[in-house]
Amino acid sequence: FMKIAFIGQKGIPAKNGGVERYVESLATKLINLGQTVFVYNRVDYLPNRISNFKGVNIINKRYIPGKNIANITHTFLSVLDVLKRDVDVIHFQGIGPSLLCWLPKLLKPKIKIVGTLHSFDYGNNKWGGFAKFMLRNGEKLMCRYADEVIVLTVFMRDYIKTKYNRDAIVVPNGADLYEDTASDKIAAWDLKKGEYILSVSRIIKLKGLQYLIAAYKNLATDKKLVITGDGEYLEELKKIAGTDSRIIFTGNQNNETLDQLYANAYLFVQSSEMEGLSIALLEAMAHKVPCLVSDISANMEAIKDCGYTFKVNNLSDLKNNLKSLLDNPNDLIIKADLAHDRAKEFYSWSNIAKEILEIYRK
Repeated sequence: FMKIAFIGQKGIPAKNGGVERYVESLATKLINLGQTVFVYNRVDYLPNRISNFKGVNIINKRYIPGKNIANITHTFLSVLDVLKRDVDVIHFQGIGPSLLCWLPKLLKPKIKIVGTLHSFDYGNNKWGGFAKFMLRNGEKLMCRYADEVIVLTVFMRDYIKTKYNRDAIVVPNGADLYEDTASDKIAAWDLKKGEYILSVSRIIKLKGLQYLIAAYKNLATDKKLVITGDGEYLEELKKIAGTDSRIIFTGNQNNETLDQLYANAYLFVQSSEMEGLSIALLEAMAHKVPCLVSDISANMEAIKDCGYTFKVNNLSDLKNNLKSLLDNPNDLIIKADLAHDRAKEFYSWSNIAKEILEIYRK
């Protein structure tokens, strides 16, 4: 067996966030494959600190609070700790933490470094100029020092090859197939199967939820709009929603409740302006839900011809697509089946974990 450490995530079990979902799914699958896994959590990520999650060793480390320094200080203390643990592989998550991927190469050259490029974080306007500069440097250092670079899409692979002349391996995010028909957990919001439109994401401006809510408010429909997740943009979205009682904010959900929210939705909408490869979209496909997504490259690569698209940030196109899909429910069933088949063939976490384990072994 191998000893593998994950560094750069806030922690697991995931509350929200694609990186945390990725690490939780991959780490637990690697445990099932007989490996020893360490995941570094921020000390206050969970209400109560834990040392083990489904066989994964959880190591809680401190950090300096602050938007620009929390991640890098937690990464630094995690790297110092992992060098004492005799691991085989350190798997860095994202370009921010990869600013320090050279450090273990310097201090313990035998340890292999793997980096996953989750997204082009410097495209997020929440970061100032200096932070964007550092994130670009993190991307550069990952491509220079990591023994292997994993990317989520063909678009990312081509970008890395063009910009850094570095070969990267495409291994997408994954999702677990789900075919249960239970709905007891969603009764808390008075939701019934096929009677609501769903969006699941971190609630930040880049997710485009402001366009989804504005488009939905102009539709004459009894179907509700359910927004699942939490984040700094939540209060602004609630202002946009106003007094429309059809719009429901559930906060973060996980486990069976989240499964049921997906599985019973009439339609899943992913309205992002930027994504690496949306785990929420893959999970919707795996739950056999028809999907309407913005036409950014990551979404188009994921959905192919198994769903519906609208022009990113285009309110009228989104509204017209929503209206058409509400008026033609029979069309959606075929797309839901196609999406489920595509998730099964290309985005199975069990297969993805085996593929990444082979990368570690190589």
